[in-house]
Amino acid sequence: MSRGHLPTWLAVAPTGFVLAWGGNHFTPLLHVYETVGGYAPWQANLLLGMYVVGLIPGMLLAAGLSDRHGRRPIAIIGLLAAALASVLLAASMTDFVLLCVGRVLAGIGVGVGMSVGSSWIKELSSAPHDPHAAPTAGARRSSMTLTLGFAIGAGVTGSLAQWAPLPGQLPFLVHLGLCLLAALALLGAPESLPRELRTRGALRDDLRVPSVGHPTFVRLVLPAGPWVFAAAGVAYAILPSTVEAQIGDAATIYATGLTVLTLGIGAIAQGAVGLIDRLTRGRALVVGMAGMSLGMILAAVAADLRHPAFVVGVAALLGASYGVCVVAGLVIAQSLATPRDLAGITGVYYSLAYLGFLLPTLLAALTPVLPYTGGLAIVAAVCTLCLATVAWGLRRPLPRPTNSAADEPEEELVDPEVAAVAAS
Repeated sequence: MSRGHLPTWLAVAPTGFVLAWGGNHFTPLLHVYETVGGYAPWQANLLLGMYVVGLIPGMLLAAGLSDRHGRRPIAIIGLLAAALASVLLAASMTDFVLLCVGRVLAGIGVGVGMSVGSSWIKELSSAPHDPHAAPTAGARRSSMTLTLGFAIGAGVTGSLAQWAPLPGQLPFLVHLGLCLLAALALLGAPESLPRELRTRGALRDDLRVPSVGHPTFVRLVLPAGPWVFAAAGVAYAILPSTVEAQIGDAATIYATGLTVLTLGIGAIAQGAVGLIDRLTRGRALVVGMAGMSLGMILAAVAADLRHPAFVVGVAALLGASYGVCVVAGLVIAQSLATPRDLAGITGVYYSLAYLGFLLPTLLAALTPVLPYTGGLAIVAAVCTLCLATVAWGLRRPLPRPTNSAADEPEEELVDPEVAAVAAS
C-alpha cells in the first residue's frame, strides 16, 4: 500500500481511465461529423473503427515491450500517443486523412491502456502490493476502470457536443488536460514487474504468447472474444442511427445517453460476474454470450421497428452482456498466463475483443445492399453459433490451468465445471 493506505493500483487507474476515454469519446460525435463535417455515414463509422488499426498492433507491441522494459515507460508512451491524438482531432475537423491519423493514435493509446494498464493493475492487485485482494480483483478492477473511461468519456463529450461551443474541438481539449493529470498520478505508481522477470533476447520472441494456444483459450475465449465489443458497438454505433428520423435535433444527446447506458450497465454487470459464475458453476461466459445472442436478435427487430424506447431496452441488454463477457473472458485468459506473458495474453485477448468493433463499419458500408435489419439478423445467427461453440467447449474436459506454456500435456483432465471455476 502507498502512503495514506490507498491501494497502489489507484495510481495507475487514471491512466487506464483516460486512455479508454480517448478511445470512445468519439462515439457520440458521429452525428456531428455527419452534419457539421459533411461526412457520409460510412466515413463517420470508419473514423469510429479506425482506431482499431492502431489499437491491435499497438496493444500487442506494447505488451511485448512492457514485458521487456517494465510497465511505466510504455504507459507513458501511451499517454503521449493519446494526447497527440486529441491535438490532431481538435485541429482536423475538415481533413479526413488527419482525422484518421488521430484516430489511429488514439487506438495506440487505448491499446497501451488495455494491455499494459490492465496488466499493471492486476499485478498491483496481488501480493506484495495488495495481499488481501481476491484472486479476480485485478481483472475486475482493470475492466471496470476501462469501462468507466469508455462510458464517462462518451457522456462528457456528447454533452459538450450538444450544448457547448466548438463541438468538434472542445471535447478533445478536455481530454488533453486529463492526460496531463493522469501522467502526474502515474508518478506515484510503483513498477510491478521485477527486473528478474522481464524478458530478454529478440523482440520477436517477446511478442510470442504461447498461452494463446492453450485448449481453454481456443475453445472458450477465441469464439467469444470478438463479441465483447461487437455487442457494445451495435448498441451505441448502429442502433442510434436507426432512429435518427424519430429523434431529430436530439440525435447527438440520444446517442450519448445510449452509450452511457450501455457501458454503465456493463460496468454494473462486471461486478456480478463472480456471483454468476458461482450460481452457474463457472458458466458466466455462456450466460453473457446467451444475452448477446438474444440482444442481436432484438437489435434486428429494433432496426425494423425504429422505436427509440425499444432501442434503449436492447442497448441495456447488450450492455449487460458485454459487461459479463469482458470480465469472464479476461479472467480465463489471464489465468493461463505466466508472469512473463501476462501483458501479452491480455493484449491478445483485447485485440480479439476489439475485432468486433469493426462490425458497425461493416454493417454501415453494406446498407446500400443489405439494410441494418438483414445485416443484424445474420450477425445474430453467427453469434448464436459462437454461443453453441462456447457451451460445447465447457461440456468437454479441459486441461487444468497451470500458468505454463500452451502445450501443456492433456493427461491432467478435470471436470469442466471445476476448470471453469478455477479459471475464474
